[in-house]
Formats: sequence, C-alpha cells, structure tokens
Amino acid sequence: MKLGFMCGTANKEPNSIDQFIDEVKAAEALGFDQAWMAQVFSTDAITMMSILGRETDTIRLGTAVTPTYPRHPTTMAIQALTANAASKGRFDLGLGLSHKIVIEDMYGLSYAKPAKHMKEYLEVLMPLVRGEACSFQGDEYQVNARMNVPDSPPVTVIVAALGPKMLDISGKLADGTTTWMTGPRTLEEFTIPRINKAAAEAGKASPRIVASFPIVLTQHVEETREKLAKRTKVYNDIPSYSRMLEREESSPGEIAMIGNEASLRKQLQQLKSIGVTDFNAFCFPVEEGAVERTMAFLASEKSAMHA
Repeated sequence: MKLGFMCGTANKEPNSIDQFIDEVKAAEALGFDQAWMAQVFSTDAITMMSILGRETDTIRLGTAVTPTYPRHPTTMAIQALTANAASKGRFDLGLGLSHKIVIEDMYGLSYAKPAKHMKEYLEVLMPLVRGEACSFQGDEYQVNARMNVPDSPPVTVIVAALGPKMLDISGKLADGTTTWMTGPRTLEEFTIPRINKAAAEAGKASPRIVASFPIVLTQHVEETREKLAKRTKVYNDIPSYSRMLEREESSPGEIAMIGNEASLRKQLQQLKSIGVTDFNAFCFPVEEGAVERTMAFLASEKSAMHA
C-alpha cells in the first residue's frame, strides 16, 4: 500500500504557493510516495502540481479531486498532460463530480444527470490523456480532437466514485477510485468488489483504490475525536458522503483514524489487507504538533505498508 497525504490541511488559512512547495518537499524528504491536493476555492490544484513537478524529484503528485463540470474534457486533458510532462510522468489526475450545492447552486450548471455526465466526460478524456485521438458524439459532448504535449506519458485518471453507478463507470473507463468518508467495512464489502468487478468485465487491470481518512496520532483519543466530529460534521449533510456513512453505520468523527502508534498501525494494516492500494492521510491540526507527529509516524510505517 502506497503512502500519500493531502497537502494544504495543516494551516487554518489557505496555503501560499511557497507553503505548498515547502510542505511537499518536506514530505518527499520523509519518504512519502504521493502528495494529493484538493481543488477548492483557492489555488488551482493542477497548476500547483505542475509547479511542484519542477520543485520535486521522486514524490508522485495528484489532484483529489478536480471537479469535471467547470472544465471541458479537452481543457482538462491538456492541463493534465502538461502537469505530467512538468513532473516527468509523476502526475495522477483525480476527478470528481463535486456536489449539487457547488455545481448547480454556485456555478449555475445543471447537475441533473451526474453519472451520464461522468461517463461521457471519461469517454472524451481517456483517449486524450493517452495521447490518442478522440472522436465522440454524445449528448453533452461532441469532440473530434487530439492533444500533443511533448514528454508526457499517459496520465493515470482516478475518479471520486462512491455510489454503484459511479464505481461501475470508473472501473470500466478510468484507472481507479479515490474515497472520502468511506469506512473500512464499506470499502471491503462494497467499494472494492464493485469497482474490481467492473474493471475485470472490461478486461482491465485491477484499479487503484485510494482511501482518504482523517488521521491523528495522539494519546488524547476522545478529546481529539470530539474536535474532529465538530470540524467534519458538514459531511453528514452532503448526500454522497452521508450515503457512505449510512452504509458504514458511522459518523465522520467515528470514521477518523485516531489513537497511538499501535492503534493506527493496526488500522493501516486493515486497510492494506482489504485491498486498499493507496492511503491518503488527511492530517488535522487539532493540537500542537499533531500534523508533524502524525506525518513522521506514517513515514516510519512506509516499509511495512509496502511489504
């Protein structure tokens, strides 16, 4: 299981470009396999990963995730290929639908048929990020194009697929899924079998399973869980996440990985044993030194996770 982390979470205010660079360089020095970055209402994630591609040497870089609706798939493809060239093939494109409250209520775009949108989006995008021509005529997109970015190998595309339709589409068309607010039981019994089945039926290799979890190394378990519960309660009100929490019969605070070294080590090994290929650590600054302490612990576990 590869070791990754979500950058930009250690500070209360959004990171500057220099802060992102310093953070990811420090993680690379610790031995992390990957840095992920969310696309929120701040620094553009793909652009930032292109910059980081020139500032780092070994760590993989990826978006988790960039919403599809605001960017035409040809635009997304050329950005992803450029980031991949800038990083010498170390870039992974994480995509997602975002949520109705963002796409419809804020951007004014239709969110009426999200699964159909993602299917057509990937049917356009996937050939382009492989350097192939795309000829596609659908309801949302009609594209005849090809992208040519020198020095970019094919880009790995990971989709934030949580529900059954999205897992089927991602298994068939993309290279894996990235999850959030999805507990270990749901991953083992639903997410991983569903996407693996779709990929197998399409004659594809086993997909990457990127599991993102809030994680804190601490001796103050209950106090920390209460703090995290308050900071993550918003996910109870977002339909795609609330459905995953219902499947798990859990809550955002309960899903979080909180505890001492032995407890966290056991939880990481559980994720590895059920088929998670990539762990994405979302480190919360709930107490002094929590992020640095948790990152150092995770780095110390790299060999065991790779074994």
